Amino acid sequence: MSDITFAVAVGDTLPPFVRTTGLANWNRFAAVNDEFIDIHMDDDAGRDAGYESAFGMGTLLWSYLHNVVRDWLGEHGRISEINCQFRAPNTKGLTLSAHGRVTAVAGGVVQLDVWIEDQHGNTLTPGSATVQLTGGDVT
Repeated sequence: MSDITFAVAVGDTLPPFVRTTGLANWNRFAAVNDEFIDIHMDDDAGRDAGYESAFGMGTLLWSYLHNVVRDWLGEHGRISEINCQFRAPNTKGLTLSAHGRVTAVAGGVVQLDVWIEDQHGNTLTPGSATVQLTGGDVT
């Protein structure tokens, strides 16, 4: 066994992952994922689709949830699953914070509630995650 201990308890909170969102980061994400869709790049297209402006990709929000879990977990395990729902658009200028809270720990498997909220406290993306802890002593 390793001499590294990773203590996890129900109720533990993950350090937030924070990003201010807008066309610059949407464009970079679109370039990597070949996702140049008008509603994500053009305000008129976003308005034509019923939104106040262009809005960020759902997969970008999912990646923020992945980042908050991965940053907390580090080398102590692997992410088995992340699920989320897209409940509100990610529009230009929002400061988004991805959060997580441990809801269950059993046999090295950790369940978490994860979510993204904006600077006003509105939840855009609620979800859940499962991680499998590996190596070392798990307490």
